[in-house]
Amino acid sequence: MPEGITAEMLLNNIMETINDNVQKKKPGLFFEEETSNSVTSQIKRLFGREKPVHHVLGGGKSADVMLWRNKKISASFITGATAIWVLFEWLNYHFLTLLCFTVVLGMIAQFIWSNASGVFGRSSSEVPRIVLPDELFVNLGASVGAQFNKALGFLQDVACGGNLKQFLVVVVSLWAAAVVGSWCNFLTVVYIGFIAAHTLPVLYERYEDQVDGFVYQVLGQLQNNYRKLDSGFLSKIPKGKLKGKKHE
Repeated sequence: MPEGITAEMLLNNIMETINDNVQKKKPGLFFEEETSNSVTSQIKRLFGREKPVHHVLGGGKSADVMLWRNKKISASFITGATAIWVLFEWLNYHFLTLLCFTVVLGMIAQFIWSNASGVFGRSSSEVPRIVLPDELFVNLGASVGAQFNKALGFLQDVACGGNLKQFLVVVVSLWAAAVVGSWCNFLTVVYIGFIAAHTLPVLYERYEDQVDGFVYQVLGQLQNNYRKLDSGFLSKIPKGKLKGKKHE
């Protein structure tokens, strides 16, 4: 690598870009309302998207929950996930143990309900039966199977599509997930992903102009540094040409 371009210089340029971007922001910018549509339309969106975040997430009830359209429902999802994580991770409960305790409590409640009428001299009342519809399991299995096949098809398309950049991104992402999985168990990884899915989209939707502008500025600086590195060092590396042998 030439003396004019070093890894330290590239890192310093990136940090200067981040520092300049932060200093240019006003102290209360992240708490102000969005600017006019003319200014918003001039900002490039991440991944080249042209639709709102709500539409990108599916536009249904799941998107409403992830974007906190109904704060009570979203908060209940976060609370329930946190309670499950605390039970299994901090209190060291096992799924079978918790399931058995829940069934025992339900049976005790039904037993008291069915025998309380005879104890207190009241007319007997029928205990309500809990019956889960078959369509629930059919729809759940079909939904899980469809999502699994979709993910499997995507991975196969990436592996056989010939797009080296996309292939490397997926491989690095899977490698990063494997590293994170070695730090904590599967339940913690799922919990972190669940919390991120219910907090990052709403934060991005609120501050998408600042985030998009900042990310594209950093990417532009990275591309500029790569062009300097390519023109100063990578382009000088001789590239051999492979010639196939002719067979008679």
